[in-house]
Amino acid sequence: MTSPGYDPAAYPPFAVTVDLVVLTLRGGVLHVLLVERGAQPWLGHWALPGGFVRPEESLDAAAARELAEETGVRDVPGHLEQLGSYGDPDRDPRMRVVSVAYLALAPDLPEPVAGTDAARAAWVPVADAQRRPLAFDHDRLLADGLERARAKLEYSPLAAAFCGPELTVADLRQVYEAVWGRALDPRNFHRKVTGVPGLLVETGRTRSEGRGRPATLYRLGDVRTLHPPITRD
Repeated sequence: MTSPGYDPAAYPPFAVTVDLVVLTLRGGVLHVLLVERGAQPWLGHWALPGGFVRPEESLDAAAARELAEETGVRDVPGHLEQLGSYGDPDRDPRMRVVSVAYLALAPDLPEPVAGTDAARAAWVPVADAQRRPLAFDHDRLLADGLERARAKLEYSPLAAAFCGPELTVADLRQVYEAVWGRALDPRNFHRKVTGVPGLLVETGRTRSEGRGRPATLYRLGDVRTLHPPITRD
């Protein structure tokens, strides 16, 4: 129902898109999912997967559809949240576009398969992705997503999203090292994570990891906020 006196033509048109910062670990290295654009604008440039929201879609549904259409990745087990909204007037040369960005973190995601307007889709090491110019303002979205992931590892059990249902402290440390981009002292890290009440629960099983005694296997507890936090300093 249109309100009396409302004229849609009196307002400038704009579109809404969704973009996804999808992070995973591959070979112990943090990777981001990128697509090579197969259409203008930014033809041939790498970008985050995403696209326009259809009139009948929710934001979440549009994000899932675009991810599936452009990369073939249909389910992202793990962590998914809205990262932020981006609406600078000149961020898209076609028209005024506001994008709602999502951050996804998950283990063992499949190889992507390009589709629709993407020429290629690939997992790219984050360090490499940050050295190349991405389409639109996606370098800013990637930087924001990476910082959000790094910060959340300090005060939430998000690192476990990269691990399986059973994990060792070494598994968890490798996630922190990959996301934070630096090596951590094993003993100090072990003391920190095992000192957070409710974070890790022993399963009663162990796993051999080369020399030395087998490592204790844990499962993630029900804690939602790490207290004390596991800080980067």
